[in-house]
Amino acid sequence: MKTSVDQYCINVTDLDKSVHFYETVLGLKITHRVETPDFQEVILAGENGNRIQLACHRAQEGPIDHGNGFWKLYLDTDDCKELYKRCIDAGAESISEPERLEHWPVTAAFVRDPDGYMVEILETHGETPALSGPGAG
Repeated sequence: MKTSVDQYCINVTDLDKSVHFYETVLGLKITHRVETPDFQEVILAGENGNRIQLACHRAQEGPIDHGNGFWKLYLDTDDCKELYKRCIDAGAESISEPERLEHWPVTAAFVRDPDGYMVEILETHGETPALSGPGAG
C-alpha cells in the first residue's frame, strides 16, 4: 500500500488576499476552485505536485483561531533569500531572516502569511541525515 501526504487545508479570512500571497508571492499555481453555499476553496500546487487548500467559510467572523495544533507550513525552494525578499516586499511579517543553519544542511527563513500562519522557507544544500539537530550527538 502506498501512502503520501498530498494536500493540507487551512482556513483563511480573506480568500482573495490569501490566494494573492500563495499564488503571486510564493509562486504556487491554482489547480482548481470549489464553491459551495457554506464555503469557498482554492487549491494551489507547488512544483512537486503537493498542494495547499485555502478554505474560506462564509459564516467565519473575525480572525482565525490558530489554537496550538498547526505549527508551520514548510516550503522548499532553490532560493531562500529571494523568496523571503518577495514575501517581505509583499507585506508579509518577518519572523526570521534567511540564515544558514549550523546543524542542518539548509538555509531557513520564516514569515507569516496574511492570516498569521507561520511559513518556513527552506533551501536545502545536501542530504539531511536520518538524525539531525543540536542533540543528534
